[in-house]
Amino acid sequence: MVERTKYILDEADMPTRWYNVIPDLPEPPPPPLHPGTREPVGPDDLAPLFPQALIAQEVTTDRYVDIPEEVLEVYRLWRPSPLFRARRLEKALGTPARIYYKYEGVSPVGSHKPNTAVPQAFYNAAEGVTRLTTETGAGQWGSALAFACATFGLECEVWQVRASYDQKPYRKLMMETFGATVHPSPSELTESGRAILAADPESTGSLGIAISEAVEQAAQAENTRYALGSVLNHVLLHQTIIGEEALKQFELAGDTPDVLIGCTGGGSNFGGLAFPFLREKLAGRMDPVIRAVEPAACPSLTRGTYAYDFGDTAGLTPLLKMHTLGHAFIPDPIHAGGLRYHGMSPLISHIYELGLIDAIAIGQEDCFAAGVRFARAEGIIPAPEPTHALAACIQEALRCKETGEEKVILTALCGHAHLDLPAYGAYLAGDMVDNALPDSALEKSLAGLP
Repeated sequence: MVERTKYILDEADMPTRWYNVIPDLPEPPPPPLHPGTREPVGPDDLAPLFPQALIAQEVTTDRYVDIPEEVLEVYRLWRPSPLFRARRLEKALGTPARIYYKYEGVSPVGSHKPNTAVPQAFYNAAEGVTRLTTETGAGQWGSALAFACATFGLECEVWQVRASYDQKPYRKLMMETFGATVHPSPSELTESGRAILAADPESTGSLGIAISEAVEQAAQAENTRYALGSVLNHVLLHQTIIGEEALKQFELAGDTPDVLIGCTGGGSNFGGLAFPFLREKLAGRMDPVIRAVEPAACPSLTRGTYAYDFGDTAGLTPLLKMHTLGHAFIPDPIHAGGLRYHGMSPLISHIYELGLIDAIAIGQEDCFAAGVRFARAEGIIPAPEPTHALAACIQEALRCKETGEEKVILTALCGHAHLDLPAYGAYLAGDMVDNALPDSALEKSLAGLP
């Protein structure tokens, strides 16, 4: 029987620094702008939402940032995470390609999200913050922050996108088990939520709406700050431990990736894997194609506009230069709830504009087909989000089968689907449909850009 091959690092080999890609780029990304003055935001503008340590990381020009020992101590609960060679999937596909996946489902909440939730909770607690508010889509980020807040003794309040709140009740239970309070979004608890419900009482919500509610609460409450699970520079910085570990594991494997593929919603999982490899590519030490894969129902990179836009629906955040579908955009309630965000990380958007990565969009039926195929070969049921990357990996592997190329393919399997099985049930029952995004809806949303 063909078995997958596992590459594991010792704890002593776990990276002790996060990597900041900005100093290695040909030009820096455009700065966030104050929504009122349209001038670049300063630290004081961000202070109501974030602790000073995270603000410093958001704007740092240092290539590396040391990981605090208190954070490393928590990371050691599951890190270093394994790198697998998917030999059984290779055999099932009949491909000469070599497929590797970095598996982040070994974390306490089953995804990559604690890589940033833990340091965010640590830095807030260190500065005397007692409560964090946040949004969550599929519930992976909310679960991670709830876990991190429990670790460092903070209260946690989560606004979960209504579509996912209804689809994924066990995510809510996981958050509550770790001590968090969870609300469906839009809610009646905030001005922004009430405004959305007044216009559409049946709103299924969006990450943009949930962000507005969490930001509004954080800005108004004492000793409270806001925590974001993707999009911003400091979040992607923390996630680079994924790619740094993967580089070391490829040394163990004696291999080098030709194609690197990751799913993208806000960008944290993709950036976490890709940025260290992009550093190596820019330095001329390797030359992988780096590919972002997003849902066809929420295609910010492939169909969005590169422009300044709000990160939330109500317009409470700074203006970010990013690929956006418009901050008022509310995507169809696809099962990959973690990818239902109207904008792409400004840093990833900038790198895409520089031509350093490419992007494709795939419908959810093809993604779940890939997830089932992967599960039956490798024994891990992937979360709906990374099925997008797996679908693109399988496409690439089958092209290799046609051409005879022995490419090395790497992806980040950013979480398992143990709490997402109803989505697989819908697919297996034939009840899942692809939601096409009509041009008219996109044009209407983009008309509201500031």
